[in-house]
Amino acid sequence: MKPRLYHNYIDKVRPALMEKRKYQNIHQVPCIEKIVLNMGISASLEKGAVDDAAKDMSLITGRKPVIAKARQSIANFKLREGQPIACHVTLRREVMYEFFDRLVAAALPRIRDFRGLSTRSFDGRGNYSLGIADQTIFPEVDLEKIKRQQGMDITIVTTAKTDEEALDLLKLMGMPFAEGR
Repeated sequence: MKPRLYHNYIDKVRPALMEKRKYQNIHQVPCIEKIVLNMGISASLEKGAVDDAAKDMSLITGRKPVIAKARQSIANFKLREGQPIACHVTLRREVMYEFFDRLVAAALPRIRDFRGLSTRSFDGRGNYSLGIADQTIFPEVDLEKIKRQQGMDITIVTTAKTDEEALDLLKLMGMPFAEGR
């Protein structure tokens, strides 16, 4: 069964974008291609920090994260080649729509003093990135089992050619953008 947000995109968002932007073909209408989550871990933390971050990310996304390792040694950062430094997950199709729905409906409203997301975080090609300072805003994470607060970066990759098209798409999908920012 397709997610609720996918049906919303097909039934409401795509026709609204076709009417607003005067697209001739439904394949011209931008859509969300994938969502990438990334958690960077400081190299100076203990050995289990990467495992804890990977466990939290797998709880949040429902997918097993890929552990990224350092490509080269950097002495000033106390970093050795091959040392695990991050974990990331790429979500597509139904899982992507489910995660986006949970992000917009449950996680973002739990951020303290949340007044909306900035509209200046687009990259110029229609992709939107946001940083979350704490993983405990997701309801799946159990607060008693958290050893350390860990932030993450979320990148929403769209097929939009410009930032304005992507902004219209994400607004219609329910992303809470701040007015005037």
